[in-house]
Amino acid sequence: MPEVSARPRRGRPGHDQQAVLRVAIDLFIRQGYDATSMGDLAAELGLSKAALYHHVPGKERLLELALDEALGGLTALVARATDDGAEGTAYARLRQVVEDGVRLLVAHQPAVTLLLRVHGNTEVERAALERRRWVDARLAALVREAAAEGAVRDDLAPDVVSRLLFGMVNSLVEWYDAAGPVDPGELARAVAAVAFEGLVSPPAGRAR
Repeated sequence: MPEVSARPRRGRPGHDQQAVLRVAIDLFIRQGYDATSMGDLAAELGLSKAALYHHVPGKERLLELALDEALGGLTALVARATDDGAEGTAYARLRQVVEDGVRLLVAHQPAVTLLLRVHGNTEVERAALERRRWVDARLAALVREAAAEGAVRDDLAPDVVSRLLFGMVNSLVEWYDAAGPVDPGELARAVAAVAFEGLVSPPAGRAR
């Protein structure tokens, strides 16, 4: 992730780039990005506005960093799964994208939560939404490939299927607690199992 500042301000321990970004993401989620001012953020951090501007040029830069955190890993993951020459069947790659997408969301849950609440009111938000549309288009193409293989049903629109898949993944921001009893690996496997196999118990003797 690009740095906001080369080093934390001398004499103010704890207020390095990551500390400022984490607090900003939390505040943007609680108050809304548009309703949060640099003064609000400075107060939350216990800094003067002048000291905060030493760390970051403005709140839009913090939003840009947060949305890049939310989207960076996902776009790279989808690119690897859909680029020409990607190894494995389309079905295997699609399922892996869903599982790895769950793990990425858990690792960056606050940033993803913020991403899902932006509405395109700023240039930074519009750029993030364009990246999301790119992800949707690539996933739809992967669903189409898996249907052509005969691995998934072909009577549903691929773009609808891709949005449903990641709608399930994204819904985790509303309830998943990383400190709870379900670890990310187990969660990823459960989401993939429900998405690709449903809740119907397999026939006796058939591997789950």
